[in-house]
Amino acid sequence: MNLKSLGWNQTFEESFKSFEILNLVPGRISIEHKGLYNVLTEHGELLGEITGKIRFNATGRHDFPAVGDWVAVQAIPQEGKAYIHNILPRKSKFSRKAAGHTTDEQIVATNVDTVFLVNALNQDFNLRRLERYLLMAWESGATPVIVLSKADLCEDVQKYIDEVETIAFGVPTFAVSAEKGTGLEALSSYISEGETVALLGSSGVGKSTLVNKLFGSEILKTNTIRDEDGKGKHTTTHRELLVLDGGGILIDTPGMRELQLWEGDNSLSHSFQDVEGLAEKCRFRDCTHHNEPGCGVQAAIESGELNKERYNSYLKLQRELAYFARKEDQKLALAERAKWKKIAGDRTRVHRK
Repeated sequence: MNLKSLGWNQTFEESFKSFEILNLVPGRISIEHKGLYNVLTEHGELLGEITGKIRFNATGRHDFPAVGDWVAVQAIPQEGKAYIHNILPRKSKFSRKAAGHTTDEQIVATNVDTVFLVNALNQDFNLRRLERYLLMAWESGATPVIVLSKADLCEDVQKYIDEVETIAFGVPTFAVSAEKGTGLEALSSYISEGETVALLGSSGVGKSTLVNKLFGSEILKTNTIRDEDGKGKHTTTHRELLVLDGGGILIDTPGMRELQLWEGDNSLSHSFQDVEGLAEKCRFRDCTHHNEPGCGVQAAIESGELNKERYNSYLKLQRELAYFARKEDQKLALAERAKWKKIAGDRTRVHRK
């Protein structure tokens, strides 16, 4: 298996030099299981297990391998196994808050060059959800591309494209039909040898069908959607990295109807540059955009220049990011305290011996 076809480049090679003297080899995580990983290497696909050192030093889920990661492994090809010793620095990372009441990060995919944000042109189309995906895509470090799927089922495709352009400034937007095979040529330009594309979107938007068309064969199972609401079941149940025969890498992900933010402070201004541009026109620097005279934001809402729902979405995302930032700071402090307490305990036991 050729490393270049997996996305290996000079940057990763430089990061790996310190591991060469340990007789380790590079590999890329293609599937994540519970405690085990499929790792693609020059020796083929191996079943990887993390070392105790990684487990001991981990302060959260972000310290464990994720799909798309490059890792340093001790390969045992004759047994089809590998031991994962370290994770190479990530050039991009798409994360969300893990499901449940705990404040944990779930890494969806790493080392992605382009993110296809797939939205179906049916009754499940949702601009507010797309705003969340865009925010997380910009924060990840990857380049977002909006893919409007199921174009063959839509009577007014241009109407949806116009709506998307009101929130996605300068983001390439393509309407496609995987069933009919139309519009796919435009997406092919983002898929070349060594380039990694992740597909993100809700259940039923057609990600798996799109992957099959781009791959050239039926490698992923697909389901139909419910006619009454346009929503679908989770066809893809896990994240998987796929290497295309013609070059390029695709990462398919399960549908995410509830995309709770994990981080995004740095990209909020990018995603909502229209709102923050209007705020600069306010008479007062500390304007709260409620009842102050000369408020540029409220004036734009009243004139119709700014959609009220978009402004409310901006406020909601802002509050959500602030809340999780506070929770994460508390969690990191507790984890660091527990780590050093454990180290101190180990040292005490060694000293007593």
